[in-house]
Amino acid sequence: MVSEKKSKISLAKHKVTKSHAVITGVGGAQLKGFLEFIRTQGVIGLAVGLVLGGAVSVMVKSLVDNVVMPPIGLLLGSTEGIKGLSWTMGLTSAGKPAVLHYGIFLNDLFNFLIIALVVYALVSLLKVDKLDKPKDK
Repeated sequence: MVSEKKSKISLAKHKVTKSHAVITGVGGAQLKGFLEFIRTQGVIGLAVGLVLGGAVSVMVKSLVDNVVMPPIGLLLGSTEGIKGLSWTMGLTSAGKPAVLHYGIFLNDLFNFLIIALVVYALVSLLKVDKLDKPKDK
């Protein structure tokens, strides 16, 4: 009976080792395919573009928040720039004012429009818009 248990254990070990080799082989093929995808599809370029896009976004947001909006807000009568523009609609049932902060939305809208304009200008300037088009044979 003891030898019967040992043979079952050694058979189970063999199955585990064999299935481990199959899993490793599949993982290796997946890794090779993934690396080939990165090389052929330009994923590195995409990652660099995303990082640079994030940096441009921060710069444009700073430009809009600190240079463009304060004079506009001053002209409109807000000491906080355009972000300070709001409309008090009335009082809530708790007696607190219900305020619509539309200046924050306008500021974010200006940020978006300027970022879109900068991206469009860079794509046009660098002629990157023609990279994705298939080449004529």
